[in-house]
Amino acid sequence: MNNKIVFKKVLREFSERLPKFSDGKIDYSNSNKAPVLTCFVKFENKILLLKRSDKVRAYQGLWNSVAGYLDEFRPLEEKAYEELREELGITSDLIKQVTLGQPYELTDSKAQKIWVIFPMLVELNKEPVIKLDWEHTDFKWIDPAELKSFDIVPDLDKTLAKVL
Repeated sequence: MNNKIVFKKVLREFSERLPKFSDGKIDYSNSNKAPVLTCFVKFENKILLLKRSDKVRAYQGLWNSVAGYLDEFRPLEEKAYEELREELGITSDLIKQVTLGQPYELTDSKAQKIWVIFPMLVELNKEPVIKLDWEHTDFKWIDPAELKSFDIVPDLDKTLAKVL
């Protein structure tokens, strides 16, 4: 099934049964399941890893990629561009190519959440100046083979494999 069709179907399911914030976005606070975008940034042969701050709700201090709840009906690429701009200061003019991987479910019993992960790879045409927001405290450009040597969020290596 087409990834975009899967996305719309998943989002419709949550939109119908969960409360909304005042801005209309879906509130996953009390849901045991939530769809998220996991967006890897690649420049040349390196991917960008981000260390999560102690201000985020989940996975504090672990290494991750750009990520965000899929909480409104809009194209996945548009959501990725927004997250890249907010979390890193990366603008769409730096983006060379976008690849969407096959979505999958990850059950994390420690976080008591089932994540419906929509993996994405964003390849850049030049190295950006990274401007971290409050969600992250550090970043590193790494060879993808080095990923497992970091203290990463659950299944980040599996998610990356879906887009490389």
